[in-house]
Amino acid sequence: MSHSRRLSLEPAIDSITGRFRDLKRHDDDVVNKPDFRELDLGSPVSSLMPRGSASSSSSSAAATPTSSSGSSSGSAASAKPSVMAKRFESHSGEISSPGSGTTPTTTTTRNLKPGHRRSSSTGTPLIFSGSSYFTSATTTSHTSPQGGGSGATSAVSSSPSVLPAGNICPSGRILKTGMSSRTSTRTETLCTGTGNYGHGNVVRSGSGGGGGGGGKAAGNNGDNPEELKRLGNDMYRRGKFSEALSLYDRAISISPENAAYRSNRAAALTALRRLGEAVKECLEAVRLDPSYSRAHQRLASLYLRLGEAENARRHICFPGQCPDQADLQRLQTLEKHLRRCSEARKIGDWNTAIKETDAAIANGADSSPQLVACKAEAFLRLNQIEDSDFCISCVPRLDRHHYQSQLQAKLFGMVAEAYVLCIQAQVDMALGRFENAVVKAERAVMIDQTNPEVTSVLNNVKMVVRARTCGNELFSTGRFSEASVAYGDGLKHDGSNSVLYCNRAACWYKLGLWEKSVEDCNHALKIQPSYIKALLRRAASYGKLGRWEDAVRDYEFLRRELPGDSEVAESLERAKTVLMNRSQESKSLGFNNEVEAVSTLDKFKSSVSLPGVSVFHFKSSSNRQCEEISPFINTLCLRYPLVHFFKVDVEESMVLAKAESIRKVPTFKMYKNGDKVKEMVCPSHQFLEDSIKHFLL
Repeated sequence: MSHSRRLSLEPAIDSITGRFRDLKRHDDDVVNKPDFRELDLGSPVSSLMPRGSASSSSSSAAATPTSSSGSSSGSAASAKPSVMAKRFESHSGEISSPGSGTTPTTTTTRNLKPGHRRSSSTGTPLIFSGSSYFTSATTTSHTSPQGGGSGATSAVSSSPSVLPAGNICPSGRILKTGMSSRTSTRTETLCTGTGNYGHGNVVRSGSGGGGGGGGKAAGNNGDNPEELKRLGNDMYRRGKFSEALSLYDRAISISPENAAYRSNRAAALTALRRLGEAVKECLEAVRLDPSYSRAHQRLASLYLRLGEAENARRHICFPGQCPDQADLQRLQTLEKHLRRCSEARKIGDWNTAIKETDAAIANGADSSPQLVACKAEAFLRLNQIEDSDFCISCVPRLDRHHYQSQLQAKLFGMVAEAYVLCIQAQVDMALGRFENAVVKAERAVMIDQTNPEVTSVLNNVKMVVRARTCGNELFSTGRFSEASVAYGDGLKHDGSNSVLYCNRAACWYKLGLWEKSVEDCNHALKIQPSYIKALLRRAASYGKLGRWEDAVRDYEFLRRELPGDSEVAESLERAKTVLMNRSQESKSLGFNNEVEAVSTLDKFKSSVSLPGVSVFHFKSSSNRQCEEISPFINTLCLRYPLVHFFKVDVEESMVLAKAESIRKVPTFKMYKNGDKVKEMVCPSHQFLEDSIKHFLL
């Protein structure tokens, strides 16, 4: 090599050495360097040639740069410059494994710039040459969950044990060849850093393969948001959504203005069923990039699941995008069911409302709080309180950020969240959870202050709570009549409140009005069939009325519900004993537990003269009304064993019917101790029973 050629190489070599010296000061904490032995570099010109050693033994070695790097072939301390120059020109830049003698399958050949040529050792040199590098890299691209963003690119060496001889490390030192057994076995990776690094650096596994910015090296994944996104996408595809979310969070902390990271985070949140937060992230992605179609599509899908048709339409049909036909079809179906549900609610067709709500949920609105609340409201209006309570307990819980981050969805003219709270308040009130009802109704008004229906619910709740409190205070002081009035005032504002009916029944019982007590207990139990207090109160009232069969039936139900309650067990035994004694007494007095047929005038006259109350049912087997009321007469016969019940078929006993002037059936005549006390034509069940109780008492 001529003297001029040697001088032309010196500035380039000095520049490279200086860059690596800067690297050592700046990034010693980034690159985890393997063990090495420091060699004495004797040449003032090239840092690649140890003093007194040759780079090659023959020109054939120069033509084959993939030969073993464990040792140099021969000794050529006085190698000719022309031979060295020829070896520079024939260098292909391939990376070979030490001692393998084979060339990697993927190679990249770079043209060297003048003044940047270098000596070729038997291993593959990894020396910077401006912005280029001499190496072979494998590039892998990963796609984010939405498929729209490009993944990070990493360059990996062809062998995890690459140890090229004569390379300049980040510290500026040279690794001695043949030391692979004394170095760490961790995988080495080619980085594509910028600034002090340049391209083609060998770093330990676990370091980032992406480029850094701002003059800093991207030495680990925490500095490269694209690499974090790539790892997050991989975790997402493997179903590890929490880990994916954590990686997306780290990427967003580095680059908070990247819309793709926000959209990916929304995908992970959706998979974790945190839909409210997912909506928030999609909205942020759309804010950062209004034309980001994937974020719009994901947001529309979320709104469909939440049952918010108006918001879904806004993002399915936003300007500049062709609507997805599947999403558009789902949207139209949801709108159809919501419209039918609203119409059914207006006319009080609650069964249809339940049907349409179920259809909307089955169509994909499976996470809609307002649709579940609509179904709960329908059950409430049908007096199926237990079903309503179960339904409202299944309302999906969405975080408050969801409602604060979007245009508020509405249902039936109310803000969706306010509507849900109103139904929850009414269910709580029907079940006696008055304090909870007030809290939820007040929250509903705070959310939707201008809606009259929401305001009306709050007023009703407050009036019912006030009436119940007043009634309880009056009852506790023995003022039962005034307490019954207070509970009645509450029922004017909430006619389906089982607690108020039961409390008023207690007042009637204390006042000796047992029929009214039974009636109010029946109202309460119609609303809440397993209401224990109402069952206890009704059983006691039945006992006072002498309806021991009914009392036994209620006590037996309570015994099954409260197997460990001794008072219920005692009441049941007492009722059974009284019922048995009454049955024996009625038999001794000639009473039967079935309706007795009368077909002659003489039999009729003898039956009328019996002591006590006698009821005669004039009927016709061809008359529909007679056939409908006959089973009820059988029930009354069992319910009132001290009353005589008789039936007369007017078609078979026409003489008797004519003698008693029967012109229409069914006709009932009541006698007490031989005297006629009442005659009724086509009476209702309730009127007939009330008349019997009246003359029996």
